[in-house]
Amino acid sequence: METFIQQLINGLALGGIYALIALGYTMVYGVLRLINFAHGDVYMLGTFAGYYAALRFGFSEAEPSLARAALLLLVAMGVCAVAGLAIERLAYRPVRQASRLTALITAIGVSLFLENMGQIIFGANPKFFPQILPSRQFAIYGAATVTTPDLAILGASLLLTVGLHRLVRQTSFGRAMRAVAHDLDTAKLMGIDTNRVIALTFAIGSALAAAAGVLVALRYPKFDPLIGVTTGLKAFVAAVLGGIGNVTGAVLGGVIIGLAETMATGYLPAALNPYKDAVAFAILVTALLVRPTGILGATAPEKV
Repeated sequence: METFIQQLINGLALGGIYALIALGYTMVYGVLRLINFAHGDVYMLGTFAGYYAALRFGFSEAEPSLARAALLLLVAMGVCAVAGLAIERLAYRPVRQASRLTALITAIGVSLFLENMGQIIFGANPKFFPQILPSRQFAIYGAATVTTPDLAILGASLLLTVGLHRLVRQTSFGRAMRAVAHDLDTAKLMGIDTNRVIALTFAIGSALAAAAGVLVALRYPKFDPLIGVTTGLKAFVAAVLGGIGNVTGAVLGGVIIGLAETMATGYLPAALNPYKDAVAFAILVTALLVRPTGILGATAPEKV
């Protein structure tokens, strides 16, 4: 029972990370019907932005505190929001009227560009994120514990997810975003600045990915310019599993993938632990065979 509870805590924390990244995938797909394969690399940029901000502010030598962690989170989110705006304006907007294959190839190209530029600028060697949160453990049940980084991940993920839901459902920008997602051309005729809506959607999704990058670094401090590859793919799996284009589905998919991965780590034989990453993709294949639109996805009528 202790093992189950510990893996449940770990899975919820990991699922919160996947959910934050998956939200960026699902938001962009919702408004443009585009899979932004560079999104995982924006998550990587967020980690590096937090790391260099910590060095610049001297946090690596200062006493760990929640306030400093929150400041780094905001800085990384701001940097990646600007990066998201630049990616949309320079890479995706020029090919918006082109075929979907062209946009897909562009997304892959942006991803490769960010990965290679990251290795050139930041160096290929791994780096270690400074400890900026107080390190504490709290007993939950027997030997099962929850750590300060776990609580930070769970709290920040919940706060950001609720904030995004309120933004989408209860603000004028959210209504404009839903209108663009429903029908881009009609939204233009209704006077909505679709370029602005799409650009801000990229910015918000990129900021959420940056938050995930810093939160992961609090728990797993070792990182490098290629950390976004596997994590980005798993978050994409989470978005598709929940129903890509559906915000609630992205969160649900992230939690399912996180729980499945940690449960596999806890209960599979040690010899199979190197293959735990395959669990997410096995779940995706199984789910798509049963429900191709994802758990909360809906079949949209094809326009002719």
